[in-house]
Amino acid sequence: MIYVTGDTHGDIGRFHAPEIKKLRRGDTLIVCGDFGFIWDGSKREEAVLKKLESKSYTIAFLDGCHENFDILESYPVEQWKGGKIHRIGKNLVHLMRGQVYQIEDKRIFTFGGGHSQDYDFRRDGERWWEREQPTHAEIIEAIRNLDSCGNKVDYVVTHEPPASLKDCLGVDVFERLEVHAFFEDMIKTCEYKKWFFGKCHIDKNIPVKFYAVFGNVTPLK
Repeated sequence: MIYVTGDTHGDIGRFHAPEIKKLRRGDTLIVCGDFGFIWDGSKREEAVLKKLESKSYTIAFLDGCHENFDILESYPVEQWKGGKIHRIGKNLVHLMRGQVYQIEDKRIFTFGGGHSQDYDFRRDGERWWEREQPTHAEIIEAIRNLDSCGNKVDYVVTHEPPASLKDCLGVDVFERLEVHAFFEDMIKTCEYKKWFFGKCHIDKNIPVKFYAVFGNVTPLK
């Protein structure tokens, strides 16, 4: 079974929740960005990653706006279930931007990254990376990968929401990125059952196909 949940932000307690503890060997848990466990490269962080790698299920996370991209991008790139990943550990992978994966019998498109709302507070230190913002090349690769499957997937999983949903979510889009325009095009041109995103830190269903996820653990049936 495949499950989707929201940003974990380096909180190991999230993996002690009853909804996640029920996952079994062979299951996959997709985290919609801001994984947060790859941040400072400390011994403590390495120990936590080892615990996550030892889970019987696979943890597959998108990047968000709170990752250390210098460390994240140092991991080896591999092919996994039809798309590119950074291999963090045996059962721990980073789902790269613009990829289409075949997990079990589901075709899943992923696109991480976005814009930090606390950018002004983080940019002068060592806690903000320009790589959080998707590039034109990544969008072009996404378009190519979607075209190769006829612009038809079962699920879309992103960190940022489509900008057109901001009124439904009650949040502001502080900066328009090229990826926002790409997502609006996807709404018009792609066929999918449901679209999940994590950035807004709420659990909310926006009829008919959009799902903001945070604490919920939702099975993809």
